[in-house]
Amino acid sequence: MPDYQHHWKDGTSIHLPLGKIVCVGRNYAEHAKELNNPVPDEPLLFIKPSTSAVHITRPLRIPADQGEVHYETELAVLIGRPLTNASASQAEAAILGYGLALDLTLRDLQTRLKEKGQPWERAKGFDGACPLSPFISADKLAVDNIHFTLDIDGHRQQTGDTRDMLNPIVPLIAHISGQFTLLPGDVVLTGTPKGVGPLVSGQTLSLELEDLLFVETKVV
Repeated sequence: MPDYQHHWKDGTSIHLPLGKIVCVGRNYAEHAKELNNPVPDEPLLFIKPSTSAVHITRPLRIPADQGEVHYETELAVLIGRPLTNASASQAEAAILGYGLALDLTLRDLQTRLKEKGQPWERAKGFDGACPLSPFISADKLAVDNIHFTLDIDGHRQQTGDTRDMLNPIVPLIAHISGQFTLLPGDVVLTGTPKGVGPLVSGQTLSLELEDLLFVETKVV
């Protein structure tokens, strides 16, 4: 939404504009299987508009009368340098920080769109569809060994690890930069592990990135 601003865990603003939000579908094989989707041969990319971003700690307001809204917990990568046709080393150097995101999805609508062979943006790009956490500086984490979790009402629902990604982060970002330029302030959502499901009013979601970041939000 218009008042979203990137910021660090300590509350300090990151003085970069929010750009596009590039999402990667089916980057964990077990998640593809749970939705009966084929595993793609190359990264499956789509974009959420900047207006879908909200601060994750604010109450999650899910759309009414549009069917189930599913949560998909993802590692978010904040881009700090322009990238076009980047090498792996250039892509890694451009990672400014890591955070967590919820790729909220109107699942019933997405299913209908897929059946018609149409793009997913109507199901993925609504206002509030991308709750984002604060970011942790990239030098605090090892890119190929990052662990994150989601609990709902105290029960573990999703566990993700970058070691399980079909397309690891650095080559993934390099690949994306070959399709379209990434700019400082852009965010890449790197895919969700298995365990997705519907959100219900009253639920409390707790997300953790290693032992460095913990955020909580409530569905209203």
